Amino acid sequence: MNSKTRQLAVGRTKTFPCSYLDAKQEQLMVLQEDVIDAALFEQLLALGFRRSGSMIYKPQCPQCSACLPIRLAINEFSISKRQKRTLKNNQDLNWKIVDHKTEQQYQLYERYVNTRHGDGPMYPATPEQYDSFATASWMQPLFIELRLEDKLIGVAVTDVLPHSLSAIYSYFDPEYHKRSLGSLLILLQTQIAKMMHKHFLYLGYQIDESRKMNYKRDYRPHQILTNSGWVTEINCKNL
Repeated sequence: MNSKTRQLAVGRTKTFPCSYLDAKQEQLMVLQEDVIDAALFEQLLALGFRRSGSMIYKPQCPQCSACLPIRLAINEFSISKRQKRTLKNNQDLNWKIVDHKTEQQYQLYERYVNTRHGDGPMYPATPEQYDSFATASWMQPLFIELRLEDKLIGVAVTDVLPHSLSAIYSYFDPEYHKRSLGSLLILLQTQIAKMMHKHFLYLGYQIDESRKMNYKRDYRPHQILTNSGWVTEINCKNL
């Protein structure tokens, strides 16, 4: 933060069972501000914060530091052989950007969560629960829709910031899981970021020990936030 930035009030939640690592306790640092804009939120992203709905938070766990903020520098990103195959195998799909949520998007989200994440904190899906993390009172995300002909089969909820995109959440039709639509939606967001002349795509937290959260290192080179700042990890093995 520069000298012109106001002092921000933060608090901490009580500890609670971690959603991703068994036998771990989670605690969040939470921003306690009513007025947030895109420029300030982007500064907070660069410090390792994320948003869930209107809440801006950062893990501050007492005995764990497994959550690693990760982002892609768009002009440095290099697509792997596996990712090229994913693009090739989905050439029959089309996409568009929608600036509002729809009932069709929610119905797809409900099917995705109730089918694939019955053991997670989002189950069972409800419209209120979807709104509580996807949308914010101070920012309108974009909804990137994937369609097979006229059928909606994937959605990426994405925040557009002055110099970056932030991937909030992606979901897809479980019937088409063999298409690697989760990967496709990340690749699509990198393409859109480049079209918009953005510098970064923020992917949230990489958790190496979590089966559900350890896939983000497949996008290379990526940057991890450390105590010394953002560090590029190249690891150029093509998959």
